[in-house]
Amino acid sequence: MLGMTTVDLHQMGKTARQAARKLARVTTDQKNAALYAIADALDAHSERILAANAQDVEEGRANGLDAALLDRLSLKGRLVAIANDVRAVAKLPDPIGEEFDALVQPNGLRTHKMRVPIGVIGVIYEARPNVTVDVAALTLKTSNVAILRGGKETLRSNVILVDVIRDALTGCGLPADAVQLIADTDRKYIAELLRLSEYVDMIIPRGGAGLHRFCRENSTIPVITGGIGVCNLFVDDTADLDAAVDVIHNARVQRPSVCNSLDTILVHKQVAATFLPRVVEKLGASGVSFRLHPSAQDILPPDGDRLLPAGENDFDTEWMALILGVRVVSGLDEALDHIQEHSSWHTDAILTANEEHAARFVAEVDSSAVMVNASTRFNDGGQFGLGAEIAVSTQKLHARGPMGLRELTSYKWVAHGEYHVRK
Repeated sequence: MLGMTTVDLHQMGKTARQAARKLARVTTDQKNAALYAIADALDAHSERILAANAQDVEEGRANGLDAALLDRLSLKGRLVAIANDVRAVAKLPDPIGEEFDALVQPNGLRTHKMRVPIGVIGVIYEARPNVTVDVAALTLKTSNVAILRGGKETLRSNVILVDVIRDALTGCGLPADAVQLIADTDRKYIAELLRLSEYVDMIIPRGGAGLHRFCRENSTIPVITGGIGVCNLFVDDTADLDAAVDVIHNARVQRPSVCNSLDTILVHKQVAATFLPRVVEKLGASGVSFRLHPSAQDILPPDGDRLLPAGENDFDTEWMALILGVRVVSGLDEALDHIQEHSSWHTDAILTANEEHAARFVAEVDSSAVMVNASTRFNDGGQFGLGAEIAVSTQKLHARGPMGLRELTSYKWVAHGEYHVRK
């Protein structure tokens, strides 16, 4: 039965370590050739991949998955772009082996740091099969090994994707075990993976708050958390209101199911009466409904299913849908207070012409990315020039914000001497 295989995680970890040693000897040219081979294989096997994915989507629909999750699950119309993203990773500079912070000590000992892979990375994620390919490409480029555990909703897609990737690696003379999939949906394997510290160096969970909390509380391995976006945007009284409407529309509507989409707008009371009806008209035409703080209800009286009073936890909710929270604030101080209370520290933004307000917002908002006069949708590895990302970290240690190639590396010290001895 699909998803009911026998999984030996200790054996997977052992073969992952062996693959990591082999990758340490692989050149950049070899890695790039394998990435191009993976991209070509995705194109060549697109019919099989899309057929399996269609089964996943249909089963998800039958099981009552909401529109946001179905959107994340589907590869329809996206597989060509996913393959091209792999080719884009091949074109990026390889950080492995980079030397930096070189010094010559007073005794003549020459030291430097050298960038190295983290090692074996466990990635736990939910209904996004594109993550399977993204992780494989980024870990391969950085000579890391990936152990993947995708969601039950996307098992068929992931099985075929990983088979295609592993065949391409073998064809290029690289270890197939550089990319491994836990092809069983039993949640016990998540707990087991989190304790596989003998073999796994880092865990990256990509999913909801419950998954992140479970990983933090149960892992014996360092965990990089992020990807949960309760994103806020403050419209100052000096903002260009015409442009502000377009920014808010982009941030909420362009891709509503992703973590950097906008959840709440905070509007200065001096412009709220003229600005908010324009927001409702523009975004309402795109199917957005609104959750209104009491401060906004005099301007936008609750009306049917489109304009609703905000519930108790609405401003702490990552909507992942065409819903937008609305609050009127007295100024920057109240906006900052709201963000301090409700943000998940993923992405927050200010629209303003006041440079002092912008500088204070940047200083006081402690999010992984802070936008000034730009959509929250820009918190993305590709948009920030990283080429791609494995996750968006909202914590502070090791990596923060979009995690690209460099964020998948560590470093070692290297010392060169002339038969030096310590005195």
